[in-house]
Amino acid sequence: MSKEKEASLIVKSAVRKYVNAQECNIASEVLNKTLNKAVKKLLDTSIQNAKDKKRKTIKPADVPT
Repeated sequence: MSKEKEASLIVKSAVRKYVNAQECNIASEVLNKTLNKAVKKLLDTSIQNAKDKKRKTIKPADVPT
């Protein structure tokens, strides 16, 4: 049984460029799994916050900081 690969929610090249500009490196595992999971969790929370306010549009106040 093979697992379906989740679509990436980040632009890996842009993240790598940003990290490299800070004179640092980033592991592939962070790009492929960790950051994607963090962004998905952030989006899921934001979506739920908007729905709780009976809206379909995520606004800045819906995004946890």
